[in-house]
Amino acid sequence: MIQFNCDGSLSTTTTWTIKNCTSTRCSFEIVLNEKVMTTYSELYIPSRTLAYGVYQLTLTVTMIDSPNLKSSSSVYVRITATGITANLVQLGTSMITRGDQQDLLLDPGTFSVDPDEDTFDATKWKYTYYCRIYDLYNFPNIQGVLLSIDDSRIDPYNPSCLSSRSGNGTGLIFGNLASSPNSSLTVLGGSLQLNQIYQFMVYMENRKNSSIQATGYVLVTIEVTHPQLIAVGCVISPMCVPNLEFQLLNPTTQVALFTVCIGTCTNLESIKWNIYQGFDNSTSSNSTQWTLFNNTILYENIWFFGTNTSNFTATDQLFLNNLQISLWRFEVVYTFLSAISTSALNFIINQPPANGSCSINPLSGTITTLFTIECPDWYDVDGIKDYSLYTWTTDISQRTIIAFSPEDNFQVRLPAGDNGTSLLNLVVYVRDLLNSVTQVNISSVNVIADMAIINDLIDKITNSSSTITNNAIVRLLSSGNQNVVGQMIISLSQELNQMSSENLDKAISNGIPAVDISVSLLGSQSLQQISIPLNESALINYNTELNSLANVRDYLVTFITNLLITTSNSIILQSSSLVQLTQSTNQLTRNTLMLVSNRCYELSAALYAMFEKISYEDAQSASNQLFQCTSNILNAVNPPLQGRTEVLDLDNSRANAISSDYDTDLESAWSNLNLFSDGNDFSTKTIEKNRNIYYQKQLANQINSQVTKIISLLTSSLNIHLNIGQSSLMNTSQSFVSLETISIQSLKDRLVKQVENAQFSIPSDFILNTTSNSSISLRSKIDLLASYGNFQNTNLSRSVSLSIIDQNGNEISFKANENNSIKLIIPRDPNVLIPSMYLQNVTSINSTINNLLFNYHYINITSSLPISVHFEIHSLNRSLAYLFIYKFDQTPQLNSSINLIDGWTMFCPFNLTNDDIYRYFIDNQQTPGHQSLIFGIRELNSTEMNNYCLNNSSINTSLPITDESFNFTSNYELRIYTSGCYYLDENNNWKSDGLIVGSSTNHYETECLSTHLTTFAGGFIVLPAPINWSYVFANADFMKNKTVYLTMIFTSIIYIILMIYACFKDKKDFEKLGVTPLPDNNKSDHYYYQILVFTGQRTNAGTDSKVYFVLSGENNQTQIRLFSDPHRKIFQRGGINSFIIAVPKSLGLLNYIRIWHDNTGEGSSASWFLKYIIVRDLQTLDKFYFISQQWFAVEKDDGRIERILPIASEEEMQEFSYVLSKKAYHSVSDGHLWFSIFSRPPSNKFTRVQRCTCCFVLFFTSMLINIMYYDLSNEANASSETHSGALSIGPFSIAPKQIGIGIMVELFTLIPSLLIVQFFRRIRPRRQIALIREALYKIQPSRKISSEDIPAIKKKKSIITFPWWCLFIAYGLSMIIIAVSIFFIIVRGIEFGDVKTQQWLTSVLTGFFSSVIFTQPIKIICLAIFFICFCRNSKDDKETSEYINEDDEFNISNDEEYLHSLEYRSIFSSQSRKSINRLNENEIASARDQRLKEIQMWAIIQEFIIYFIFAILVFIITYSSREQHTFSQINTIDEYWYWLENSFVSNIRAQQWYNGDTPQYLNGFLNDKSSRLIGWATMRQLRIKSELCPDQRIISICEDSYSFFNEETQLFQPGWKNETIEDEAYSSSILKAFNYSTSDELDTYSYVGEFGTYRGGGYVYEFRGRLSDMKTNLSALHRLDWIDEKTRAVFIQLTLYNPSVQLLTAVTLLAEFLPTGGVYTTAHFEPINFYTFTSILQLVCTIFYIFFIIYFMIIEIRLLLELRLKYFHQFWSMIQLGIIGCSLGSIGVYFWRFQKTNRISQLFEQTNGYVYINLQLAVYVNDILTFLLGYCCFFSTIKFIELFRFNRRISLLAETLKSCAKELISFLIMFAIVFMAFLNLFYLLFVSKLSLCSSLLNTAQMLFKMTLIKCDSSEITEADAFLGPFCFTLFIFLVNFFCFNMFLSIINNGFHHAKENQKEDQIMLSFMLKKFLRWTGLKKLNQSEIQEERDCRMRSQYFDPIQNFPDRIDQLLEAFDKIYVDQQAELLKLKKAGV
Repeated sequence: MIQFNCDGSLSTTTTWTIKNCTSTRCSFEIVLNEKVMTTYSELYIPSRTLAYGVYQLTLTVTMIDSPNLKSSSSVYVRITATGITANLVQLGTSMITRGDQQDLLLDPGTFSVDPDEDTFDATKWKYTYYCRIYDLYNFPNIQGVLLSIDDSRIDPYNPSCLSSRSGNGTGLIFGNLASSPNSSLTVLGGSLQLNQIYQFMVYMENRKNSSIQATGYVLVTIEVTHPQLIAVGCVISPMCVPNLEFQLLNPTTQVALFTVCIGTCTNLESIKWNIYQGFDNSTSSNSTQWTLFNNTILYENIWFFGTNTSNFTATDQLFLNNLQISLWRFEVVYTFLSAISTSALNFIINQPPANGSCSINPLSGTITTLFTIECPDWYDVDGIKDYSLYTWTTDISQRTIIAFSPEDNFQVRLPAGDNGTSLLNLVVYVRDLLNSVTQVNISSVNVIADMAIINDLIDKITNSSSTITNNAIVRLLSSGNQNVVGQMIISLSQELNQMSSENLDKAISNGIPAVDISVSLLGSQSLQQISIPLNESALINYNTELNSLANVRDYLVTFITNLLITTSNSIILQSSSLVQLTQSTNQLTRNTLMLVSNRCYELSAALYAMFEKISYEDAQSASNQLFQCTSNILNAVNPPLQGRTEVLDLDNSRANAISSDYDTDLESAWSNLNLFSDGNDFSTKTIEKNRNIYYQKQLANQINSQVTKIISLLTSSLNIHLNIGQSSLMNTSQSFVSLETISIQSLKDRLVKQVENAQFSIPSDFILNTTSNSSISLRSKIDLLASYGNFQNTNLSRSVSLSIIDQNGNEISFKANENNSIKLIIPRDPNVLIPSMYLQNVTSINSTINNLLFNYHYINITSSLPISVHFEIHSLNRSLAYLFIYKFDQTPQLNSSINLIDGWTMFCPFNLTNDDIYRYFIDNQQTPGHQSLIFGIRELNSTEMNNYCLNNSSINTSLPITDESFNFTSNYELRIYTSGCYYLDENNNWKSDGLIVGSSTNHYETECLSTHLTTFAGGFIVLPAPINWSYVFANADFMKNKTVYLTMIFTSIIYIILMIYACFKDKKDFEKLGVTPLPDNNKSDHYYYQILVFTGQRTNAGTDSKVYFVLSGENNQTQIRLFSDPHRKIFQRGGINSFIIAVPKSLGLLNYIRIWHDNTGEGSSASWFLKYIIVRDLQTLDKFYFISQQWFAVEKDDGRIERILPIASEEEMQEFSYVLSKKAYHSVSDGHLWFSIFSRPPSNKFTRVQRCTCCFVLFFTSMLINIMYYDLSNEANASSETHSGALSIGPFSIAPKQIGIGIMVELFTLIPSLLIVQFFRRIRPRRQIALIREALYKIQPSRKISSEDIPAIKKKKSIITFPWWCLFIAYGLSMIIIAVSIFFIIVRGIEFGDVKTQQWLTSVLTGFFSSVIFTQPIKIICLAIFFICFCRNSKDDKETSEYINEDDEFNISNDEEYLHSLEYRSIFSSQSRKSINRLNENEIASARDQRLKEIQMWAIIQEFIIYFIFAILVFIITYSSREQHTFSQINTIDEYWYWLENSFVSNIRAQQWYNGDTPQYLNGFLNDKSSRLIGWATMRQLRIKSELCPDQRIISICEDSYSFFNEETQLFQPGWKNETIEDEAYSSSILKAFNYSTSDELDTYSYVGEFGTYRGGGYVYEFRGRLSDMKTNLSALHRLDWIDEKTRAVFIQLTLYNPSVQLLTAVTLLAEFLPTGGVYTTAHFEPINFYTFTSILQLVCTIFYIFFIIYFMIIEIRLLLELRLKYFHQFWSMIQLGIIGCSLGSIGVYFWRFQKTNRISQLFEQTNGYVYINLQLAVYVNDILTFLLGYCCFFSTIKFIELFRFNRRISLLAETLKSCAKELISFLIMFAIVFMAFLNLFYLLFVSKLSLCSSLLNTAQMLFKMTLIKCDSSEITEADAFLGPFCFTLFIFLVNFFCFNMFLSIINNGFHHAKENQKEDQIMLSFMLKKFLRWTGLKKLNQSEIQEERDCRMRSQYFDPIQNFPDRIDQLLEAFDKIYVDQQAELLKLKKAGV
């Protein structure tokens, strides 16, 4: 069985060799220029590369797998000379004008052109001149032999041009007689006849080869004037090929001519071009008749351009529309002040190839079918150059080149035809050697895609199959033939583009927003988004298909980027292939983009190299394709950065693949996680994502730079072909490029239009930085998407640019006047999502409450670049007018007294547009420097509308100012968006200086005003991105999103708990409500008063004592009455209690109320603080106020519990304290929604449960809006990744680089919560008539039947309320809002990921708590104080509104239904059967004494507990671990170097693992692989200066110890030399190691070592770079003696971070080099935790610690103010000041440390440890903080002694020290003198003998040890046998025996004195002990103690019957009187009834 394996045949190499051949052999191989590629299958040798001769070209193909298997083929080529162009005058002008007295110079030796040479060599040619009189005679000849101009012979029929002059041959001068004879001819003036036309001819013959000849002609017109010579030539010289006296002209190309004025060309008045059509003279054949072309003006700027300039262009349309004309003359006329000069260039049409045909076979096939093109029988006199094949489907303008070939029979593979018919149209361009083209349409063919092969290719590429070479398409692509490769690339790309389009349409139809996965094409309409839920698999399928096709393109691009570039057809073919390949821009990998970008640049450079040799049509065709190519790559590289397309998997995998040369160097880009982290998010997913973005940004910058170069090359290539008024346009769906040449004058007021309404409007006044007055070119360009730059706000904007180019291709600077700037329109992507307008329900706002004049809105306008703000207001009633005001950073105010605004406008109905929207905008010049903008809107009333908005002609420009609150009669809708104008600078960053946003900016385009020209883009705010449902459901598991799930769970639990609490408290409040009839009311009494008692809010203000009162009026007074309620507790703190008191008759005008309590409450519950009392006459509804604001307490103030309160006057009711007590608490408790859950007034109908629900509706809504807009903050980093121009509410900005977010949050949170709150407040309760009311009605039936007795009461304005069942609707709406919010918060949190959700949650909670705890309470209190100060109303009793109903006679609450029921009482029943306890003065004094003891006891206990807790807090905060270690000893410099080079440097880099694996992701880690180096390590050396010794006889140079004064600070060269070393180059690290750096530069500080204190500066070497580089550098430093005898200290400082314990460690390795040569090493490890609080306990302890310090300060300040100077005489005051001082110092040092560590932490956070961070100062500050906290511990511990001061034994210490303080001071002075004497004695005697006495400090330490008998006396004895023991004995006797005994005597004496004078507080101690024993039950009361307490109670409750007798008699008489009165009334009724 034979099996073929052809895969290897694709792996071949091709090589071309070129040999020069002689007549016998070809042996000499030529080495060509490197630009000639000899390794391709095609060989292209540019012109002028090979010399004349014969060459052998050999192609050798070699099998890579079998190098011996090769094959060769050769061809022979002869290089011959190219024909020259003989020009008699400059540029080969056909006709010139000369004066009859002017010399005529004909110089073919200078003006002729040799295409084979750079300059014409005149010496190689012979010259013969001829002349004839044109249009009359032929050239003189004799028998057909022409006579030269200098020939003396005469032709009788054709006279000589000089025959009229005397003497033949005179008047001629031949030039260059020696080197090149006759190469020029001068015809002297006067030799030619006036008004005659002469034709001169030169015949040139090559001196070496006579067969090489050339002929040149020129016509000369002789005039009487002296015209200047005007030379006319072709801009593209190859397009003007001489043909006798004409130039050959291709009818399919334009003719571009230019002129040069030779001579004195001043006083030029005008230039004019004339076009003539010619025909042969019918009478003679020696001339051509020219007729003026009549339609010049008609077709100006259509067929003709520049008819009045020095350059002239005639397009191919002139010739194609006049094919019958074969001769053309283009004449230029220069009109000077004194002469007219005329020149012309004559053309003859070069007839294109003819007589042939073309066919194709077969007529159908697939994209791999080989089609044969046959074009036989084509003939052209010049020869056929090539055949080019173009194809198209439906639009011929989209035809694409497929192949080009010099053969008339060639084979091609065609792309697929039309999608529906598979029909493909073909046309063949047959081109002759002079580029004249004939187009031949051939039969259309049916071509279909071979999907089997294509799918096989896709599968194999996707799966990286090894059998991919078996694919037929791959075999064709591997051929290397540009025709074959181009055909296959075009065919495949078209199919891939079709698949991509279908994939995109399918994704959009499945609900994926088009704006998220694609960039709209130019001119496209907005796609209709499918409003359906996102299919879960839609995005996955889309990305799968996307990445599959991207892989295919990435594979295909390698075949086209290595092709040979030959001719213009080659450029067009390859660029067309690239355009097709890159059409689907979302499928281009970075590799593809880079290869395509490089290839486009190469093609552009090749086009630029030949642009002067090809036609305009070819240049335009190639340029258009290359422009399209550049646009495609720009549109591909920016969308992933702008978030407009998906990131490709191939890019992501390549970006994160480990490089082959992986190193653990921290500074390598790939390993620098700081570049790729997202804040503190260093997860693998984030790193890989951002690393991919990083490389995408790098590529974007490279491509932007390269595209700029490409566009410059293409512009130069086209610019030469364009004349004034002529333009080149490329307008496709992917790009728009326009290049137009104009005059500078026509630039003024010019409108440059692009697609999608993009345009530039040039002003009339500008400055153009050019010295040329010639034409300029305008290059206008628009791209689909703006570049990323540094600002993502441009992600929806097109990119537009306009450049002004001079004739040399350089950009010209343009500067417009600021007052007359450039106006440009920048369109946006039509798929931009426009936010809907938001309804403002202003009609429901009660403005009178806060007296608001405007409805205010707040927006945040913080942005990194200036923005404009646009307002759109839609009134629901279009006939209304509005006043709009605004101010930055504060609220605008406008009334009759204040005008504090930054701008205003009025919206009048006649200004409305068709969409009924008012529009206003604030440009971007006003917003910079501001963070917020507040604007107000007020609806104008009818009067104001008549005055200001009556009609358009009578607009009142003044402001409508009013002091009335706003009154909106209709709601309005509001929409706010921002825009911006930005330009791209040279660093590819967006800037905005010099740009102003115009007023015409709208949703779909931005108007910008600019003073310069460049690339522009516009900014726009966008709503939050739609939720990616497929991603959400795929990543919704709990473990991935713990934060958002737990947040929602905990929040919901908190809500449930608060609801339970609120429900419980509501029931308690329910019990507190109602009006309580006093139990001692008599049923026979029918006159009622309502009494409201207000208990204060102070601590312990409520009471449990019984409260009695007597109410006195002018007519009568009540008996002693008791406030009581058997069903509820009354007089609670902050409570309001309402009572009904019944009296027999009216008391009249009330005078006072006597009120007291019996002090029967327990402890603090006996006291009572009464604010005030309101008494209301329920018959007349008069109210009486009794203000107290005092304590009823034995221990407070004056100790009184009974007071008489007179009725309050109007002045007293207006007092600030009284009004504030009424307003403040009620405002906070009811106005603050969150606080009101806990402090809601019980009388308010708005229950706690309802308030709790509203709070959580607001909270969840706010969280939802915040999380929906939170993502825009990152996109502004832009912003800032954003933080943006975002909008927010309050001082906290949610998204700093987006605008509009705040207004969204305001509306979406305020409106629902406001509606819900108002809904709940306005729901009526299910009310029933109270039993009390019914009982009163039964007593007085007339009240029930008739209303005549009711006084007329003015009704309050009714408010809108809802029935009770609406409560269920309110709760239902609330639950729906909360559920929806929770759902979308979870969804958005899943999209964010857990880390980002934590960041969001932190910002939300911070803003929430700051608002609830600080902002809202301060706002409410300030408003309350404001209204009290300026809007004081003493009769405004909102807090009593539930108790006092102004609409009725009285109101007893329905809540009494179950609490109270009236029982019938006998009229003889006593009103007060219970005894009344009224304390006398003795009892009050006894109670006061008892209460004060209790207070003192609890104060002692409280103080003890406070200090105990404080001490514990101090200990917890202070104690922390500190470690110090020392590394091994190093004794010499060599040992130190050995340690550096072998131990240290090898261990500061992570080496390979034990098994040889690469230490992946361990960059920056030490070799222990657990500690990470922060940045790099530094090695700092301090040196001393060289000094001369005092005595130089022994040694001249002395090297002293280190000090600040002898430190070396000079700069040195390596080796500590002062001169520059040029022999050896050192690295920058080594050079820096010999340069001194100051401590400020190094951020280092002084350091205390063992042998000195060292400064922070020094000579520094940084351990940076790869490990091998560091080792090399250390070896070099060692060799250069970096450490020598002048080195005194070497610090190695490094900062380590251990991720396991999250601990930073500052490591200092100090080596001190002693002058004696020794080395002393120490190592210090200072661990630092930069986390402010390492645990919740530490945080809580610190907070409480600060509160304790504040508490102590307040106490001590009070004591200081009370005791004054005596305060400082107390010992414990000093201790307390020590605690406070050290604590304040520690707080100050803490903040200092916090500031320093915060700076370091920010640096660490910014760099993530990739920069060296010095922690030296942080360590010092941390030590100071530890010292201060240590003293705090000391003083706090001592303070415990004071806490037991009530105990005699414990307080003796302080009293003892106090009593003997003076004696101790005297003793210490004496002891110091004695000790100093012995110190000097021992130091001087033993300094040289004992190491213990080596210094004064050491000696003092030894003496202190001797006092403790801790010193070894043998050492002293050994030091000196006599003095040692003597001094020791003397010291022991005097100090130990004498001084210490004296000290003990002083202490003992002081102790006895303190003990005798101490006063022990036995009463307090026994009282405390008694209380404690009774409380614990350890001691029971005996019988006598029980009897004593019982007697006390009886005495307090005993009433003398004799004292009560008068009261009882009064009651009896009143009863009799009432019976008598009732009987008399009844008898009167009977009498009237006649009974």
